[in-house]
Amino acid sequence: MTSPALAPAINKKLWMAALKPPMYSVAIMPIILGTAVAYADTQAVNWEIFSLFLVSAVLILAWENISNDVFDADTGIDRHKAHSLVNLTGNRSLIFTLGNLMLALGISGVGAIAYLQQDLTILGIILLCCGLGYLYQGPPFRLGYQGLGEILCFFSFGPLAVAAAYYSQTQSWSKTSLVASVILGISTTLVLFCSHFHQVEDDLAAGKRSPIVRLGTAKGSQLLTLATASIFALTGICVALKTLPMGTLLIFASLPAAFNLSRHVRTYHNQPTRISNSKFIAITLHFWSSILFSFGFLI
Repeated sequence: MTSPALAPAINKKLWMAALKPPMYSVAIMPIILGTAVAYADTQAVNWEIFSLFLVSAVLILAWENISNDVFDADTGIDRHKAHSLVNLTGNRSLIFTLGNLMLALGISGVGAIAYLQQDLTILGIILLCCGLGYLYQGPPFRLGYQGLGEILCFFSFGPLAVAAAYYSQTQSWSKTSLVASVILGISTTLVLFCSHFHQVEDDLAAGKRSPIVRLGTAKGSQLLTLATASIFALTGICVALKTLPMGTLLIFASLPAAFNLSRHVRTYHNQPTRISNSKFIAITLHFWSSILFSFGFLI
């Protein structure tokens, strides 16, 4: 039995796990990277647009996270997940409504950018991202249950989001931002990939064919190591080909985080309690690699 004195601390910890504040790096970094590439091309930043887009991206990701809890509660896959928002509140309708409110506010922010620029392009891109997000988790599609979540994640938080951020500053397109977005897309996808290692049994019980269910944890850990290495390999190759500026080699300063992630997953891939924090180690890699990579465009 939990001591009454410990209950508030445990409850706070569950709420923090449910809200996942570190995960919002996934929403913020595409905006920073797209804006950094735009600055490298134009030597200017519209801070009003940047700030509005950043807040909107966080709100839209909040909708995606909240909706994911709601839809997973519907399938029963989260029945053992104490930090599910639905399980914590016991009120599915409230959480679903709150998620939709976050989406409405986020889309309104992007719509405001489109209005200010008299250009609907950015709104169209973000609506496409939201559509992919719904395909990942929402009925009747639930493509994440078919093991396609990583593909949807790559495009939503990589090429599409970075292109939208770049376009919001320049109202044009860039081959450089596309190349950069592929590297960011890989590091973002690793976060989702790592979230599957500790829940293989629950995924199997709910009929979810995640990549780790399909591959097994051992092969999954090997694939993660290769994908992590590709972030640095692609950067080096693109700098050598002069597709990316020399400054982006700063990303190599995040190698310790990459080694830590690969070593942790290879060591504990089949131990659910030890591997459950791997997505947060992946977030650490995502954050530092993205910040350093973006800074490389500024210098």
